Amino acid sequence: MNDVNVTFVLVETSHPGNIGAAARALKNMCLDQLALVRPNNFPSADATSRASGADDILMQATVHESLDEALEGCSLVVGTTARPRSLYLPELEPRACADKIIGESVSGRVAVLFGREDSGLTNGELDRCNVLMRIPTSQDYSSLNLGSAVQVLAYELMVQRGGSPLKRPIGEISRTSPLASAEEMEGLFIHIEETIIATGFLDPDNPRRVMRRLRRLFNRAEVDRNEINILRGVLNSMQERTRKV
Repeated sequence: MNDVNVTFVLVETSHPGNIGAAARALKNMCLDQLALVRPNNFPSADATSRASGADDILMQATVHESLDEALEGCSLVVGTTARPRSLYLPELEPRACADKIIGESVSGRVAVLFGREDSGLTNGELDRCNVLMRIPTSQDYSSLNLGSAVQVLAYELMVQRGGSPLKRPIGEISRTSPLASAEEMEGLFIHIEETIIATGFLDPDNPRRVMRRLRRLFNRAEVDRNEINILRGVLNSMQERTRKV
């Protein structure tokens, strides 16, 4: 059913009915990949009831204890936000975001993160993202139900596919190497932190601010696997020189 390699990831959903509504929204739009990170209550009769026939989406949904597990193998991570964020990340509206997802899903797996109903995604979770998506709403009433938010992006993905499951790539992908996976990016960030602590650039007792900015820098850059290998080679060389001093 799903020719777009995109997973909708719901993080710590508190109400199981919202999980069911998300499953229904995906099935409406010929999508079927749903991942749940530490849901408050799942499986649940409420989720099944709200799914309204999308039981197969719920049955094959994956449940994870950590966001790392849910993002395994992903090369592009999209974070959703209900308000403007000063995170130095590209912020797209749903239509532009769907276009980007379609293009990247041709060569790699994409994850779209939806946060908690009351507080959304944490800054740490947003640090894992390459781009943000924000759905324009009324300034007087901006609260959007989780299932509705999923439906908006799922619809835009359907529009980008011409109203039917994708049969051909949308646009030409000029990459000579696929984007680095979420695990490869985490490995790079750990390697960077170890290296700049060893060189004395980073205070090991207060690394968060610098590392957060470096995460945002590299996530914006959408680093591919060849570039990861080059960067880690440079870091290895720096570590070797540090050990010789």
